[in-house]
Amino acid sequence: MGQLEVNAHVLHVSEKSISYSPAFKLAALKAYQQGKTPQEIFIDAGFQLDVIGSRKPNECLKRWRSAHALHGEDGLLEERRGKGATGRKPKEDLSLEEELKRAKAQIKLLEMENDFLKKLEERERQVRASKH
Repeated sequence: MGQLEVNAHVLHVSEKSISYSPAFKLAALKAYQQGKTPQEIFIDAGFQLDVIGSRKPNECLKRWRSAHALHGEDGLLEERRGKGATGRKPKEDLSLEEELKRAKAQIKLLEMENDFLKKLEERERQVRASKH
């Protein structure tokens, strides 16, 4: 973690994640568009793949390309993940259509959870019955 914290392209490091600077994200996208591989971009920026993981550059570039395609440069300047994300709309700002869409998705998730729990209970009953 200490090695990552001193990198100028890193904003924050925790046990589970690395937050990269918006300038690095933009530069990485430009380098990728010019033909550099994600690994080359990260190595040139001073990252050691054995520290961050060999898949991390591919995962980051994929996520950044997607954010850039959806939201332009603003998608890379705002953190759109996690509870404190600056790019998320507060619930008060949602249209009725968006609220309905979220509610339907929540209902579907809860129905799936209920189905799973029913199947799990049934399986546990079968296992208990076979032991007796």
